[in-house]
Amino acid sequence: MSPTTRALLGAVLAVASVTAAMAQPQQALPNQAAQPQKVLRYAFNVAETGFDPARIVDLYSRIVTAHIFEHLYTYDHLARPAKFRPQLAVGMPEISADFRTWTVKLQPGVFFADDPAFGGKKREVVAADVVYSFKRVVDPVNKSPVVAGLLDTGFIGLNALREKALKEKKPFDYDTEIEGMRALDRYTVQFRLEEPRPRLLETLATPDLFGVQAREVVEKYGDAIPAHPVGTGPFRLAQWRRSSLIALERNPDYRDVRYDAEPAADDAQGQAILAQFKGRKLPMIDRVEISIIEETQPRWLAFLNKQLDFINVPSEYVNQSMPNGVVAPNLAKQGIAAYRVLNPDSAFGFFNMEDPVVGGYEPHKVALRRAIALGTDLERLISVLYRGQALQAQSIIVPFTSGYDPAFKSENSDFDPARANALLDLYGYVDRDGDGWRDQPDGKPLVLEYGTQPDQLSRQRDELVRKDMNRLKIRAEFKSAKWPENLKTARAGKMQIWSLGSSAAGVDGQGALARLYGPQAGSQNLARFKNKEFDAIYERMQSMPDGPERDELFRRAKLIAVAYMPYKIWVHRYTNDLVHPWLQGYRRPTFWQEWWHMVDIDAARRPPTK
Repeated sequence: MSPTTRALLGAVLAVASVTAAMAQPQQALPNQAAQPQKVLRYAFNVAETGFDPARIVDLYSRIVTAHIFEHLYTYDHLARPAKFRPQLAVGMPEISADFRTWTVKLQPGVFFADDPAFGGKKREVVAADVVYSFKRVVDPVNKSPVVAGLLDTGFIGLNALREKALKEKKPFDYDTEIEGMRALDRYTVQFRLEEPRPRLLETLATPDLFGVQAREVVEKYGDAIPAHPVGTGPFRLAQWRRSSLIALERNPDYRDVRYDAEPAADDAQGQAILAQFKGRKLPMIDRVEISIIEETQPRWLAFLNKQLDFINVPSEYVNQSMPNGVVAPNLAKQGIAAYRVLNPDSAFGFFNMEDPVVGGYEPHKVALRRAIALGTDLERLISVLYRGQALQAQSIIVPFTSGYDPAFKSENSDFDPARANALLDLYGYVDRDGDGWRDQPDGKPLVLEYGTQPDQLSRQRDELVRKDMNRLKIRAEFKSAKWPENLKTARAGKMQIWSLGSSAAGVDGQGALARLYGPQAGSQNLARFKNKEFDAIYERMQSMPDGPERDELFRRAKLIAVAYMPYKIWVHRYTNDLVHPWLQGYRRPTFWQEWWHMVDIDAARRPPTK
């Protein structure tokens, strides 16, 4: 059997598996027996890791948790630029003049989805649940990937509580009250901070990572809690076959929430969506089914075969499906609509700063990383890998966030092989044994080891990397594993070089700088970069209001990052979504993850499942 035949057979089998998964019988919800279920079907190209907010950071798990859990605030679905609105809270927070005390009132009468942990009783959300959920993130046993970021926020007494558990090697003390987060009464929670935090609202609007949980549920399921998410959101987990299928169903205990939003007056699309759905009870659909389809061809075929309701078009199919940004005629005849947006994201590669080959702060180690960066052909990368659907990045700060300056230019985007080779020669990375490959200054072989994944897109990227490194006479080897396994390895500091992407979770660009902040090494800071000057800038920015002075600190931080090159930021990507006509009200969020409850399915227009 030829490789082409095997690839096509694999694609057919993958699509068949999607069909089989989505053809499973679905139990009708109460009072809906006569109505066909409205089911949203789509695919992730990377597998999830679990559904416990305190233990995740990957995008795909967060998309799911954002629809099961809620937080005090959320984003207006149609507002551009982004705008906050209450979710579990009543109104906006009461904020002290120095931004160090934030007081929030909760809505009474909001209940968790039913679960055996509640003993058959309805369980109301109270202020103590908000406090408990934040404390779970810093409980050492949970090994939260975002613990450093939450501690950096500076809730008074929270770090001391964590350090006590670590020092005494005892279970985390959830019952000790701390000044930094307190339930003043059943429906009032107050946060007190060591330093001013003008942008704390972003932390309070992150249900995917800090969603409110019930203590009795966590204690009932223990280490199995990632498979038993119980929240207050519009959906609940109905089925999970790890790395294969995720199904959510309407939460029958969800309160009466109606569609409302505030699109800009000149936002024609947003205004049209609001006019169509304003006042509708949420969620408007009954079920969501997500298949994990890592390879692009099977995912694309599943959409064409109407087994997926929408798709983030794989880059290799963009030009044929959306030539010049317009839906291809054969797709337009089917009523398929296209949406193209620039993402607040970046794709990048990081160097492990603790690795003996590529890490370190000595001049020759810095020169090596900068040479590798200068030898990376971003134009070729955009052309081949992204099919033109990306912009060259100049820094780690992403579009639509504070600190992003479209006029900023840096060495980060330069492609200069001659300069790269000259740097390597100057700092002693030369061929010492005549085998045609560069060696390290101490004479040891220079071999780069890249983490990668066993999918087509990764293989294409690896081939581009290999060509770039061959141009510099540097040997490159690739070690393949599934994405979640690579993430674990990277967090443990055992990955030399790895590439991945990241999207902003809010409007503040400082979130991207966390990848360079020393105390977040092994968490957001996968490169394990540590620089006192950078850390001081980062800490100063946290307490400053937005303005020119803070913008200048952004500029200085970006220059430090380019100088030491712990990351090579490649691109900011465009997303091209194609949507079948029966999926109505779709609009890709800018920063937030939750949107399933804001769309409708016209079941009468959807063809029957094949």
